[in-house]
Amino acid sequence: MKAIKRYYVMALLSFGIIALLGCETVKEGTKGFLGVSTRALEEARKDAIVKTFNYDYAACYDNTLDALKHMRAYVYKQDRKEHIIAIYISEQDTTPVGFFFKEIDKANTQVEVSSLSTYAKDFISEKVFSFLDKKVTAKELEAQADAEKEKGLKFSH
Repeated sequence: MKAIKRYYVMALLSFGIIALLGCETVKEGTKGFLGVSTRALEEARKDAIVKTFNYDYAACYDNTLDALKHMRAYVYKQDRKEHIIAIYISEQDTTPVGFFFKEIDKANTQVEVSSLSTYAKDFISEKVFSFLDKKVTAKELEAQADAEKEKGLKFSH
């Protein structure tokens, strides 16, 4: 009888703690545990690399995804409504990098690239921005990705 009473008390306390913390905290904690949280990327936006491109929002978002695909980055979150794309450098290198989009006007979109790793942020933004500026082609991004994979290039978190 006492064991059942303890069980109910523990369940009630657990429910109370979760209610006090709020669902968003539990949700973000679960995402962090699974390795797909974007909270650190959002917090790192203060140090983001920022550039505005002469594309409407949809084209800028799509072209960024296209560049990442050709770079063989692992996209773990893409959400147009939240204006975010979150990636790992590759399936082997799980250094997270985030892309945040802001529509300036109908013809211009601002892109912020954030990461806790300065090297990863610089490396990825340079490649994606070069693609968006049409300085490199999709084939060139693929060739670079293949060469980097052979070298075993990795970034620290």
